[in-house]
Amino acid sequence: MTNIERLKIETKGINYPDDELSIYLQENGLHSNDVYNPQSNSNKKAIYVTALALLESLANQPQLFKSYKLDDITVYDFADNLQKRITQLDRKLRMMASSDDNNGNGNGSVFMLFDA
Repeated sequence: MTNIERLKIETKGINYPDDELSIYLQENGLHSNDVYNPQSNSNKKAIYVTALALLESLANQPQLFKSYKLDDITVYDFADNLQKRITQLDRKLRMMASSDDNNGNGNGSVFMLFDA
């Protein structure tokens, strides 16, 4: 699987042309045709950062946020759901390890509590 294919999985339902997706990937240090490495924290994080950039770009298009009525269904929660996904991705990114270096600590997270 390539980086662009992994990005398309993360942003399923949002259709950007491949050349635009490639630009977003390049801005985050990835090449679209390179093999995606799921064991690499930095590769995963770059994919999530790219997906977040795509969603934020989508959020900058106010014409998409109007209500639609189709038969008896009204779609008006697009903006709310998009913002929830952006918040969720942002939180996930802040909690992810930044590098692939664990230093033998399991997940690489360190917590120290001192009492005076």
